[in-house]
Amino acid sequence: MSNAPVDKGRRRFLTVATSVVGAAGAVGVAVPFIASWNPSERAKNAGAPVEVNIGKAEPGQLIRVEWRGQPVWIVRRTPEMLESLSLVEDRLRDPNSEEPQQPEYAENQYRSRRKEYFVAVGICTHLGCSPQYLENEFAEQVEGVNAGFFCPCHGSRFDIAGRVFAGVPAPYNLVVPPHYYLDDENIRIGEDGEQA
Repeated sequence: MSNAPVDKGRRRFLTVATSVVGAAGAVGVAVPFIASWNPSERAKNAGAPVEVNIGKAEPGQLIRVEWRGQPVWIVRRTPEMLESLSLVEDRLRDPNSEEPQQPEYAENQYRSRRKEYFVAVGICTHLGCSPQYLENEFAEQVEGVNAGFFCPCHGSRFDIAGRVFAGVPAPYNLVVPPHYYLDDENIRIGEDGEQA
């Protein structure tokens, strides 16, 4: 044991220096650990809204995009397609869209914000298959209707507003995702925003 006097200044400096280095080390370990709790960029993007340019869509054309890992369809409907909606209402399971398969603004005959465009998740409400968009060939399956959606897996049929026909396996209309128009040529899928 040494009888040398204790240097209190040096002891205070070493205590403070050790505390600072320890605190920096704790922060260095905590930051990556806490950051690992956040969802990855891929996960963030999977649920993010999608913007789609519809300005060049031709009448009758189907545009396919992906939102939340699911196919989303945007169909620019022709006047003939729109006229056919009232012709089949007596053959539909839910013609007035009473089941909650769409936002409130799509609870109408067209199931859309703008009647010219139909936006839907392209997954059959029966077992999750992806129906086919049929134009002209649909008339062979449903008299008086020239376009719609047909699920070849189990035979479910939907009109051009995604309303399911009665007597097929699918129990509900196609799902209409939240969406709004940014302007006349762009639509944002995944959010209920202010309509342009």
